[in-house]
Amino acid sequence: MRIGELSRRTGVNAHQLRYYESQGLLEADRRANGYREYDENAVLRVQQIRHLLGAGLSSEDIAYLLPCAIGEAPELLGCPELLTAMRSRLRRLDDQMERLARSREALTHYIDAADRMATQNYPPFDGTPQPVPA
Repeated sequence: MRIGELSRRTGVNAHQLRYYESQGLLEADRRANGYREYDENAVLRVQQIRHLLGAGLSSEDIAYLLPCAIGEAPELLGCPELLTAMRSRLRRLDDQMERLARSREALTHYIDAADRMATQNYPPFDGTPQPVPA
């Protein structure tokens, strides 16, 4: 099938399909006229890619995991490389969540402090730095 048919059957636009191909996630044969030709397995592969992207995995992670993927959802075989990659991704997510939690806490603190100070009478802000009240 050509890229337009694959796009129609998967709901993924042709630009994204070409990106998947450039990342090594999807393979296509080339006809003599230069058109991409996908086999029936491409529909399943695109569905797998979409599910794995939805799990927050990068295209690099997905390229590593796809050989261990079975079915649309997909189910992942317990390949050692797969488990290592997923654990690494989970650690990165945990680190990001910790940083976000610290940022949220700091921002909440600043908002609370600003709310407490809102009752004081300050001149309107015109972009010129003002001295901080003692």
